[in-house]
Amino acid sequence: MTHYIQVVTTLPTQEAARAMARKLLERRLAGCVQISGPIESAYWWQGAIDTSSEWRLTAKSRTDLFPAIEAAIRADHPYDVPEILAESILAGLPEYLEWLHRELAPAE
Repeated sequence: MTHYIQVVTTLPTQEAARAMARKLLERRLAGCVQISGPIESAYWWQGAIDTSSEWRLTAKSRTDLFPAIEAAIRADHPYDVPEILAESILAGLPEYLEWLHRELAPAE
């Protein structure tokens, strides 16, 4: 059975988010990438609470593609420690999942 995921990351600008989404799509690492924002993030960084305005990417993909997605995000991400989280998709409309499967890079 194929396992699908949503991978979430954040970027500092809409332009950076659009570029990352395009990169993931062009490499067939994601079948769909949603860009949300701006969002306000609050977090601990270097011993202090910080805030920033960011753009969230949610990429739909497969579990086996996660290492390549992580590498692609890390290669061009401006943050020292980028948020890269994968969430399992437990269920979905069968037709949507079939479409997603067709649009992704073939499983190895």
